[in-house]
Amino acid sequence: MDKHIKWYKIADNLNDIVVNDNKMAELEVNSKKICVNINNENIKACAAKCPHAGGSMSAGYIDALGNIVCPLHRYKFSLVNGRNTSGEGYYLKTYPTQITEKGVFIGIEEKGILNWFK
Repeated sequence: MDKHIKWYKIADNLNDIVVNDNKMAELEVNSKKICVNINNENIKACAAKCPHAGGSMSAGYIDALGNIVCPLHRYKFSLVNGRNTSGEGYYLKTYPTQITEKGVFIGIEEKGILNWFK
């Protein structure tokens, strides 16, 4: 079954997103709290809370390999696929992003029986 992604505009451009010293921010998109990381004119998005103990991912940092690191227990996750790279076996939800001439967007998968008919 195809994924049905709905795109939500979060800003006109990357400079409009206010980030902390670690180049991260927590946003609410379609009633979901999402952590975004902006680095080198790119944006990555993931769940705002660590799946292990609920640490705020936007309070963490990006390591030298590009993984997001939870500030509580230093669990590391790929921002590309959400896989836990430090070996604990958890999975962090990631979201697709787009930057176009119309703005900066985060894609959220629509779920429900009505999507079968699209």
